[in-house]
Amino acid sequence: MVKRYIFILTVLFASFASAQDIPERSNPPRLLNDYAGLLSSEQQQRLESHLSQFARETSTQITILLVNDFGGTSREDFAFKVGEKWGVGQKGKNNGIVVVVKPRIGNSRGQAFIATGYGLEGAVPDAVANRIIDKEMIPYFKQGDYFSGIAVASNRLMELTRGEYTADEYLNKTGKGGGFGIIGIVFIFAIISFVMRAAGGNRRSNLGGSSLPFWVLMSAMGGRSNSSHGGSFGNFTSGGGSFGGGGFGGFGGGGFGGGGAGGSW
Repeated sequence: MVKRYIFILTVLFASFASAQDIPERSNPPRLLNDYAGLLSSEQQQRLESHLSQFARETSTQITILLVNDFGGTSREDFAFKVGEKWGVGQKGKNNGIVVVVKPRIGNSRGQAFIATGYGLEGAVPDAVANRIIDKEMIPYFKQGDYFSGIAVASNRLMELTRGEYTADEYLNKTGKGGGFGIIGIVFIFAIISFVMRAAGGNRRSNLGGSSLPFWVLMSAMGGRSNSSHGGSFGNFTSGGGSFGGGGFGGFGGGGFGGGGAGGSW
């Protein structure tokens, strides 16, 4: 009997201690939470506005935490616990995503993890989450540009969860190898746009104003989506502009069962 009580107390203590590792969500709640001080106030405001607008339009919530450590636990456990404790996503839909980033400090490697709710594991499977971190985020993070890495990753997650392209399409177009066929599509699109503009249309013919999926543009630029700093990342521009106002309505979901992937640099 004594052993049983000791076991119960141990479990309760462990659960309590684990809960203390996770920061309390801000009031009012925010989707972008920079606990590490990596972003300027303007960058935080612009990212928050962009994420909030997406949440209002789709009900999918992408929550980003920038932290100096993971509270004594692993990056994946930290991300899953935030998703559950904060209730990221909509109730009954489990359509939340938690992105956690820890910068490189001294000899401690930088780390990032993308955790997906049950409802989004099909749109953003583990292999895609891993590719986003390795190809979209870490190249920027290595240069100390956390804003651009987060902006690009946010857009990819938005495009995937909107269904603008499938997980397989993303993996195929961001993998190694040539993009000759895709470049051909871009070339044809440019010709059509030019002809339509010459005929009096208002369509934009330049690559930067194209409405093509990001992976088409990326292939045309040599297979990299982060080819230059200060450019545009899909519908999120890194300089100037704003994205509406108002909050995203608050959390109310959860449902994180282990889907996601991480990386380090």
